[in-house]
Amino acid sequence: MKRSGPLLTLLAGLLVGLFMLSLNATTGEKATSSYVKPSPSTKASASTAPARTSAPPSPSPSRTPVPEGVYTGRTDDDSSAVAITVRDDKAIAYVCDGHNIESWLQGDVKDDGSLRLTGKGGASLDGKVKGTKEIRGTAHVGSGSYAFTIGRAKKSSGLYRANSTVAGAKIEGGWIVLPDGEQVGILKRDGKPSPAPKIDPETGAVTVDGQQLTARPVTPLT
Repeated sequence: MKRSGPLLTLLAGLLVGLFMLSLNATTGEKATSSYVKPSPSTKASASTAPARTSAPPSPSPSRTPVPEGVYTGRTDDDSSAVAITVRDDKAIAYVCDGHNIESWLQGDVKDDGSLRLTGKGGASLDGKVKGTKEIRGTAHVGSGSYAFTIGRAKKSSGLYRANSTVAGAKIEGGWIVLPDGEQVGILKRDGKPSPAPKIDPETGAVTVDGQQLTARPVTPLT
């Protein structure tokens, strides 16, 4: 009779274990769980967050091509004449008062239709195409500044230059033929300036000290 005590204890333990297993199976409980249900505020912030957008590329500068040709005219103060020849995105200019002030300048034409030309002695010219028929700007020659607005030249006007030797003297001449037929130019003999004689705009013929020379149209490539 004394041996029945341990046997009853073992059976009681087995019954308790079976009861606990059947209880877990019925309720579906799990020992541990790592899942955390998101709160409504978390869902709202995730759905309303704005999407990142990349900044649009900066637009490239618009091109304002300068029509090729020769532009001539007088300065705003009527003291001098200005001529600019444009070709292949290059430009050459001549500023002249017809007496003793002159300058040859050259440089590039930029995509926005502006040009910055430079010459000897610190001379410079800044201009900008306006529409398709004129250039406005300012020339700085010597100690003077000359604002101008010049138009695209017709066949009768233009820019000419002559280089030669006459009676042992070095001849350098520059001419601007304006739309009304007026000519403004300087002729240098061994570097000494004087008003230039008239040329024939059709042929470029000009007589210097009894000798006939030919003044030729000026382009950035000549």
